[in-house]
Amino acid sequence: MKPRFILSKNKSLLKKIERFNSRSNAKYVNQAKSGVNNFIEEYEKCHVQTTLFQKCLLGLGSGAISLASPNRGDMVAVMGEITGPKALEYIREKMCESEEGKNILEEKPRISSGSVDLVKLKNYPEGTLGKAYSNFLEKYGYSPDARPAVRFVDDIELAYVAQRYREAHDLFHTLLNMPTNMLGEVTVKWVEAIQTKLPMCATGALFGSVRLAPKQRKKFINSYLPWAIETGYGSEFLMNMYFEKRWDQKLEDIYKEFKIKPLAVT
Repeated sequence: MKPRFILSKNKSLLKKIERFNSRSNAKYVNQAKSGVNNFIEEYEKCHVQTTLFQKCLLGLGSGAISLASPNRGDMVAVMGEITGPKALEYIREKMCESEEGKNILEEKPRISSGSVDLVKLKNYPEGTLGKAYSNFLEKYGYSPDARPAVRFVDDIELAYVAQRYREAHDLFHTLLNMPTNMLGEVTVKWVEAIQTKLPMCATGALFGSVRLAPKQRKKFINSYLPWAIETGYGSEFLMNMYFEKRWDQKLEDIYKEFKIKPLAVT
């Protein structure tokens, strides 16, 4: 069923879903810029308790809107939260298998301008994770504060896993040396889908592949997709990387440790 058909037949329902999301989003207080990075505190302020029926409506509506308008980041985020609990449990289990992953879950660090010294990152030597991340943010005009709070995941531990994934996404781009254009985004989504099992990532990977322009699609099929599959299955679990404790580490050492073979972007 095509997204446009879904939207045309359910405009009234989708408007209600968007209003519900807008009202709940008003509860979101972005504390990153003020330096408040306590996840539990933020979760208690932002969490929206929903019934099973409301979750179903949010999942269907956000999914339809996301497919029709992939640039609707708010709806993509809602879809990820509603459809992701099983995958989030899987991610948590994988993180518990690693000492570094367990430390992340216990300490619940945040990736924001309030917790990361962005000026210090700029001064790291070229070739380090910190410098590469700083270059990425500057090149694309991004801010680590742009990621919204998780609101519809009822288990606080799983909510943190979802928040961590959301805040680490740009670092995955940095590590994998992928641009933020459609080709780069789809490639990263394939790696994320394989590693995290998140339905949102799988949907983005599949439908994003279809949306690629002919030249990009050829390049994707010939080199980017095989590399993404190899990286997704062959590298260590990227969610276990405690980025904040590795800013000064050389990328080449991280690649060796996590078994990542960089793809030369052309």
